[in-house]
Amino acid sequence: MSESDVVSRLRAAGCVFAEDEARVLAEAAGSPSELEVMVERRASGLPLEHVVGWAGFCGLRIAVDPGVFVPRRRTEFLVERAVSLGGSVVLDLCCGSGAVAAALSALLRPAEVHAADVDPAAVRCARRNVPGGRVYEGDLFAPLPPGLRGRVELLCANVPYVPTGDVGFLPAEARDHEPRVSLDGGSDGLDVLRRVAGEASAWLAGGGHLLVETSDRQVGAALAAFERGGLRARVSSDEERGANVVIGTKV
Repeated sequence: MSESDVVSRLRAAGCVFAEDEARVLAEAAGSPSELEVMVERRASGLPLEHVVGWAGFCGLRIAVDPGVFVPRRRTEFLVERAVSLGGSVVLDLCCGSGAVAAALSALLRPAEVHAADVDPAAVRCARRNVPGGRVYEGDLFAPLPPGLRGRVELLCANVPYVPTGDVGFLPAEARDHEPRVSLDGGSDGLDVLRRVAGEASAWLAGGGHLLVETSDRQVGAALAAFERGGLRARVSSDEERGANVVIGTKV
């Protein structure tokens, strides 16, 4: 199968970046028959990252297993904000594949890195991507070791923030192939954010920071939730990537 044939099939399936995806698939396939299978899987709607088994994130190749949330490029902005603040004890909540933890581990060496997710498939994936870190399975702060309390200098939480009523309008790639728990943030999309903001102070060191990604329309409510949690809050935005990061500091 020629590259032009691959591009045509992907374009017919609705892939916006067909040329770029064709190159990725060609590089990942070990044989023409494997390429045929991969193209068919992608054309059927499976996310490209699930087809090839990895996603590019902050210059790293992050392993992404089928059914695991695919790290978004806009979340690189959260990593950039975290790196600018610095910290030697890092916690990545709702870690998914562990992309944020892996990036911070690479960019903040040496750092003590912890991560947690409620989804067992995500935890298995994150343990491969963050081999030098500690990855826990459970709901938010529940599985963390007590000795981490009051020591975290950077707490990053890419929480689900899609309102329940909007999940059905997401692209099919996300709606059909990523875990609902990684997408659905409750009636207004802020249920998990409020829980994280409410408990973060107990885990943060003095002067430590909580960083959470959210949408334009949720910024005001997110800032209020941080303030109620005892954090001094501000928002940092990147219009080009459509990214908003609420940053809370324990004072």
